[in-house]
Amino acid sequence: MEELEKVKNQIRAFVEVCNHKKSLDLLDKLATGKMLRSKLILKIAGVSDESIKLCAIVEMIHAASLLHDDVIDEANTRRGKPSVNALFDNKTAIMFGDILYSRAFTELTLMDKRVAYTISNSVTQLSIGEMLDVDLANTFNTSYDKYLDMIYKKTGSLIEAAAKAAAILAGLDENKYALYGKNLGVAFQMIDDILDITQDSQTLGKPAMLDFVEGKVTIPYLLLHERLENKTKLEALYKKELSAEESLWIKEQMNITKALEDSITQAKEIGNIAINAVKDEKDSETLVFIMKAMIEREF
Repeated sequence: MEELEKVKNQIRAFVEVCNHKKSLDLLDKLATGKMLRSKLILKIAGVSDESIKLCAIVEMIHAASLLHDDVIDEANTRRGKPSVNALFDNKTAIMFGDILYSRAFTELTLMDKRVAYTISNSVTQLSIGEMLDVDLANTFNTSYDKYLDMIYKKTGSLIEAAAKAAAILAGLDENKYALYGKNLGVAFQMIDDILDITQDSQTLGKPAMLDFVEGKVTIPYLLLHERLENKTKLEALYKKELSAEESLWIKEQMNITKALEDSITQAKEIGNIAINAVKDEKDSETLVFIMKAMIEREF
């Protein structure tokens, strides 16, 4: 997609301003994902110098948060490639994340004030979400509300802000697009949490069922715990390296209790809230397509 190449070139140009060769080398080491946030901004705001800059800023913020996330999670891979902290060390990953954050914020100050506020405010939410994620991993969380609040802040807030900021640039109804982005983000994270269980390590680019080992009680585990008569066996497996037999037991119980099936249904229902938010807007077909492509993945 030609527009996404423009975004990548803009990111590079923003980093080149630093006049720091190591930062450019590290930028080349970052694994590029699907650039969902950029696709969303360009669909809402169209392609212009301002929208390309907004995409680059949001992608840099997202990349910075992932660099810090990999250090927190002690992750050695990111999207199937070695993470920066694995290639170098934690200090390098943190400092490069800080460079991307600060460059993004510097460029953001030159944009429309409402756009700048929307994006920067969401980064505070994202950072709180990261902290909530870490805190929730201390003990077996059984609160659905706490899980939902955490995934909204950690993932939904930046996607919500990207959609809202794009609508501001385009002079569209920012509240409708914010609602779309928020629910897209929450559904996106829920689906990710479900895929951690249903897909194999090769497809995921990281070990399967890693979330539970790392102390993350995601939506399928929440529903499973609620529905199991004997909850102690599941609790005993929490934060434990799972054997093939134990992984199989969890998957079997998720199918028997319909915890997995109902998690997928919930993610789709949240996705439908996003679709309904923009269904009357012009060019809504593409936004509906983005949402459907994401929630109708292979489980």
